Amino acid sequence: MSQLSSDAALGSNVFTELRNRFRTMPRTMIGPVQETRDGIPTQWISRNSVRDVLRYLKLEAEHPYPMLYDLTAIDERSRVHREGQPASDFTVVYHLLSFERNADIRLKIALTAADPQLPTITDIWPAANWYEREIWDMFGIVFAGHPHLRRILLPPTWVGHPLQKDHPARATEMEPFRLPQDKQNAEQEALRFHPEEWGMRRAHDGADFMFLNLGPNHPSVHGVFRIVLQLDGEEIVDAVPDIGFHHRGAEKMGERQSWHTYIPYTDRVDYLGGVMNNLPYVLAVEKLAGIEVPDRVKVIRVMMAEFFRIASHLVFYGTFAQDLGALSPVFFMFTDRERVFDIVEAICGGRMHPSWYRIGGVAQDLPNGWDGLVRDFLGYMPARLDEYDKIALGNRILKARSRDVGSYSVDEAIEWGVTGPGLRACGFEWDFRKARPYSGYDQFEFDIPTGKRGDCYDRCAVRIEEIRQSLRIIEQCLNHMPTGSYKADHPLTTPPLKKRTLHDIETLIDHFLGVSWGPVIPPGEAFMGIEATKGNNGYYLISDGSTMPYRVRIRTPSFPHLQMIPLISRGGMISDLIATLGSIDFVMADVDR
Repeated sequence: MSQLSSDAALGSNVFTELRNRFRTMPRTMIGPVQETRDGIPTQWISRNSVRDVLRYLKLEAEHPYPMLYDLTAIDERSRVHREGQPASDFTVVYHLLSFERNADIRLKIALTAADPQLPTITDIWPAANWYEREIWDMFGIVFAGHPHLRRILLPPTWVGHPLQKDHPARATEMEPFRLPQDKQNAEQEALRFHPEEWGMRRAHDGADFMFLNLGPNHPSVHGVFRIVLQLDGEEIVDAVPDIGFHHRGAEKMGERQSWHTYIPYTDRVDYLGGVMNNLPYVLAVEKLAGIEVPDRVKVIRVMMAEFFRIASHLVFYGTFAQDLGALSPVFFMFTDRERVFDIVEAICGGRMHPSWYRIGGVAQDLPNGWDGLVRDFLGYMPARLDEYDKIALGNRILKARSRDVGSYSVDEAIEWGVTGPGLRACGFEWDFRKARPYSGYDQFEFDIPTGKRGDCYDRCAVRIEEIRQSLRIIEQCLNHMPTGSYKADHPLTTPPLKKRTLHDIETLIDHFLGVSWGPVIPPGEAFMGIEATKGNNGYYLISDGSTMPYRVRIRTPSFPHLQMIPLISRGGMISDLIATLGSIDFVMADVDR
């Protein structure tokens, strides 16, 4: 891979590159450029050119965009503000990432309700498989040529496409749920697994392979998650991950919550990430609203985010060791996680899901004595990590079970959309806190741990070293906490500012509406991604000038990570798959949303 470059010009010149490359094509192939609040280059292209443009950007451009970071859609039919974009009933959005440019590009394709169809790009990016299935499931947009276009998050018998604007958002808006006997039989039949539908083949000599259901309720899958394994003895021939059991309609709920009241919903996506889930959401809203937060807010947010990184990694460390047969570490590590939660509770009032960040700041200032709690933890934790190195990471059984197991290369990781520790374990030194500093991370000194093999052991070792780096960051927050306000002086912060609330009835009404309905965010769209506990977690928000989002897209790291399971499990043993699943570090709510 070429030397990384942060030259912003490489990102801004991509439109010129596209026009030069496709200058012989009709003008309608490359459409207008759209201005967005996040500054990501956004180009409209025609349906007929989508494969050519995407192939060029991935394979032919001088500084390519090798990662399909996200792929989603928008139902535009009830949207009022569409400045700078062509007419469309549905819009499909391709979000690509270039490491060499340190830049993104967003490509949009306009579709009509009469013909909502695009060609598949699964032969260009294999990671597009699940994303295209999700778009069909949620919006009803067909991807011609997809190898297996079927529902992925909803039951196979579901009627309708929930992220279409005319689909009900609440169960009370739908017909009462009734399940007569014939419907029960149909539901049971729909759940039957037909291996031939997934490309699984019978043995050439006439003997049958064995099929094994791992899950959906099994300790090693860390949630309600099913993998159908095709086995030859104990060797894995193929695997089909089956997700969606945890789907709760998190993106649909964003369309009926105010900008402020949606914050607690974000906590439940990666339910081990706590305020780490709030951070990309409020940063994206602040981009839309033009809110600049004080330095004190930035440092407080960083400190609490790093505490939750430690808490999440401790859960990973203990359960990974447990998956491989070591039972003691999980008890020690969960005890230390409780120490983290004691600090979180003292500052935020909540533990796992404090919902503490706010648009424009945090819920309240740091309490008296917070520094003593943090200082005590910083003095306690390093020695514990050293002890864990002896009983877990240095254990020869753990090493034997995890080294050279579940390996993938840097190129494979990028091809499948892997971010976070899973990418760094391959030896690629990329961390969004360093590459694209947010919330003042450029003011902190910390290292980026990397591995070499990209196997289960390296994915574990990278996370453990990240705990130590988080402790370094927290210590800098403790020693250099800025003075000032815990909230921005901006009219769209939540709760709204109380200045002149009692000056006259108009200002009192304005404050009352700001509290009850929330702020009115200016029309536009913005994306913000952060280095979360499991990889890059991002929110793509669209405002129609209302008190509620028009579209909330949650790009989670676990979704593309699980899609790699067939690739890295084929040829291994079932016991290897258990180690591989533990090393990915996923939660199913982060996958299914």
